[in-house]
Amino acid sequence: MTFRVFVDGQEGTTGLRIFDYLHARQDIELLRIDSERRKDKTERARLINQADVVFLCLPDDASREAAAMVDNPDTCLIDASTAFRTDPEWTYGLPELTPGQRERIRASKRIANVGCHASAFIMLVRPLIEAGLLPTDYPFSAFSLTGYSGGGNKMIAEYEADQNGALDAPRPYALTLSHKHLPEMRLHGGLEHSPVFTPIVGNFLKGLSVNIPLQRSHLPEGTSVESITRAWQAHYDGAPFVHVMAPGDSDALEGGFFDVTACNDTNRVDLCVFGNEERLALVARMDNLGKGAAGAAVQNMNIHLGLEETTGLARRLG
Repeated sequence: MTFRVFVDGQEGTTGLRIFDYLHARQDIELLRIDSERRKDKTERARLINQADVVFLCLPDDASREAAAMVDNPDTCLIDASTAFRTDPEWTYGLPELTPGQRERIRASKRIANVGCHASAFIMLVRPLIEAGLLPTDYPFSAFSLTGYSGGGNKMIAEYEADQNGALDAPRPYALTLSHKHLPEMRLHGGLEHSPVFTPIVGNFLKGLSVNIPLQRSHLPEGTSVESITRAWQAHYDGAPFVHVMAPGDSDALEGGFFDVTACNDTNRVDLCVFGNEERLALVARMDNLGKGAAGAAVQNMNIHLGLEETTGLARRLG
């Protein structure tokens, strides 16, 4: 069976990456819009309503506008913006969130794809809160280190045009502490309060890690490196793209350093916990264009269409 797919916003970084995943698949017919007509509402609406699945790779307001164009009840929207991630009428597109989430994605015609930073944060904390290893009112903080592709075509062009090294150093941003991923982090992470979150962009194309520091003295008794690892293993048992790294795994640290890019070109996410008797650090890494964006969107499409969710997506390099 062949499914018709349209990418609205096909020239952005996420849209282009979705094309990379889908163009060689024999079960997908990609509907294309002429570049000169990509802002033509009539033509976009025609293609949207012809498609079985539409990926919206647009700014928030444009995504809302596109969603309003749908009059075909069989058209499924997978939105990559932040417009609908906390909307109760849309299904949150993180299959690993809780038991039953895959079934919700399968049944839904409105799927909100997860934010890259939020995906890593939620995958770290949600299972631990459900296991009673983290309190919902813990004063969470987190920082994320990400490649510059997360900033879209404009930021990619800035970094690739830099000739004098002005962008060599990592650059913290969103220092108003009101990053657009915070609402989904709080809601889908199961938190009472939004975390203090600081993202940092580095001079590398892609790769992302989120680090959450914890004080053992503020955690329930029994929260440890071992209990955290066991809780992740139980929660993600059977999840094809989640790799829970055992304590002391030599692949977690190479020469004492954590490689943010180790999941690049896969749809894998690695979950790690480090620490000692006083302090812990939860760390997740993924490809910000893979599991953090386009790969996650394709995974959601596969689930919705009743396909094997790993179809066309790499779990390991090579």
